[in-house]
Amino acid sequence: MIRNGHGAAGGAQPPGPEGRRAVRVWCDGCYDMVHYGHSNQLRQARAMGDYLIVGVHTDEEISKHKGPPVFTQEERYKMVQAIKWVDEVVPAAPYVTTLETLDKYSCDFCVHGNDITLTVDGRDTYEEVKQAGRYRECRRTQGVSTTDLVGRMLLVTKAHHSGHEISSEYREYADSFGKCPGGRNPWTGVSQFLQTSQKIIQFASGKEPQPGETVIYVAGAFDLFHIGHVDFLEKVHGLAERPYVIAGLHFDQEVNHYKGKNYPIMNLHERTLSVLACRYVSEVVIGAPYAVTAELLDHFKVDLVCHGKTEIVPDKDGSDPYQEPKRRGIFCQIDSGNDLTTDLIVQRIIKNRLEYEARNQKKEAKELAFLEARRRQEIQRERESDCDF
Repeated sequence: MIRNGHGAAGGAQPPGPEGRRAVRVWCDGCYDMVHYGHSNQLRQARAMGDYLIVGVHTDEEISKHKGPPVFTQEERYKMVQAIKWVDEVVPAAPYVTTLETLDKYSCDFCVHGNDITLTVDGRDTYEEVKQAGRYRECRRTQGVSTTDLVGRMLLVTKAHHSGHEISSEYREYADSFGKCPGGRNPWTGVSQFLQTSQKIIQFASGKEPQPGETVIYVAGAFDLFHIGHVDFLEKVHGLAERPYVIAGLHFDQEVNHYKGKNYPIMNLHERTLSVLACRYVSEVVIGAPYAVTAELLDHFKVDLVCHGKTEIVPDKDGSDPYQEPKRRGIFCQIDSGNDLTTDLIVQRIIKNRLEYEARNQKKEAKELAFLEARRRQEIQRERESDCDF
């Protein structure tokens, strides 16, 4: 088990309000290519109780039931651990959620989104806990899924974060990749995520820097927020006894200027929520300037500016974007010990394209069979009900 920072000192679990027994909540899943949809599910689950335990499946279990994951189990464990609403992570959690698992970790109930999760033989993985009344459902976050993100990377199109007309290739792909039996496509296609101030408030801590805290500023794209980013931010967070980490996120056009190709994969609003969900970040500057200016440093009263070991691309005029913090002697380069980049993730996807497409087709077939079986059961129940009269 991996415990996080929500609890009291020493990892002890805090009591519930007014001294009552704490309500313990269980979530489980693959958590592959963790995005703000996963974080939002865990945020909602945490709000249903006092202590959130998240079980993460192994690579072997995922490959058996769904197909190969994009990230390794160790990477996925650490990504979930970095989400600020998670109190504890259970590695190698069973794929099928049972009452035995809930009882083992003293959980009152489990929470899952309102989508279908099936075993390799097409059974509902939550059937047992549903029948026992120890299942709660939260709203699935529209406009994002692992399948959608994989699709964005494979297509090498900018349609997912621009106002340009969607290409015929993208439309054809979105119509075929991940389509559910009903003919609509809730899993893939151009992101329909609509940012609101309320959603940002739900994700943000709302805490201002306090006296004695060290304000640390970092900036970048933070695209496809991944374990490389987490390792970097964890190192930055550890630089001070009382850190207050501000992450500056560049506009989509700025990222495309210095990254090129298909970047960013996620638009600015999506990247904002992904970074806000990280326990090592206190605040986000949405659409931060590429150059770290004197005005920015003074406005946020920045004590330290950090950058990773990746190349620092000059500003449009050829100047060093970090020249001002360097002049003030507050610039620091951090080696996170992790060389994973968004580019490398895209390469993983492209290399295993056929496997991921096969995984999705396998998922579609199971869901179709499950829905058809459920439809037959409902028809049978209706017939039996008619016979009672």
